[in-house]
Amino acid sequence: MAQIAFKGNPVHTTGELPRVGQKAPDFRLTTADLTDVSLSDFAGKKKILNIVPSLDTRVCASSARRFDQEIRKLPNTVVLTVSADLPFAQKRFCQAENIEEVKTLSQLRDRTFGKEYGIELVDGPMAGLLGRAVVVMDEEDTVRYTQLVPEIAQEPDYEDVLKAVKN
Repeated sequence: MAQIAFKGNPVHTTGELPRVGQKAPDFRLTTADLTDVSLSDFAGKKKILNIVPSLDTRVCASSARRFDQEIRKLPNTVVLTVSADLPFAQKRFCQAENIEEVKTLSQLRDRTFGKEYGIELVDGPMAGLLGRAVVVMDEEDTVRYTQLVPEIAQEPDYEDVLKAVKN
């Protein structure tokens, strides 16, 4: 269990992010067109998991927009923004914000992602949602970098994420 903060108040997650050097846990998440995907659907690509509580918040929206810009400069890389938002809301958000490169994924049908990645919030006002974190994987799904953002109301350190993808 990790402790982070939400507006300065302590909240806890279900566990810890996957360790650098280990294989990332597989997942079953739902896309905006209601199909289910897993890690194998992104085989052979570097992956940035941009894990957020909800795209309906200012900070989550900012991170999705920033990664949408950055991903255009990174060959053979995909950004997967994961939240508990419904796929319909994710799709509306991307259309309204002109986000074209980031792929949104929802825990609609399978709620194990947050537990497997140790990032589901277990207490506080957002219990049941996901905390804010980034996980970078190589083409073989080995975790190369993780970042648990210590304050949910903060954006991730983009420069560190981008360095990890390029190395």
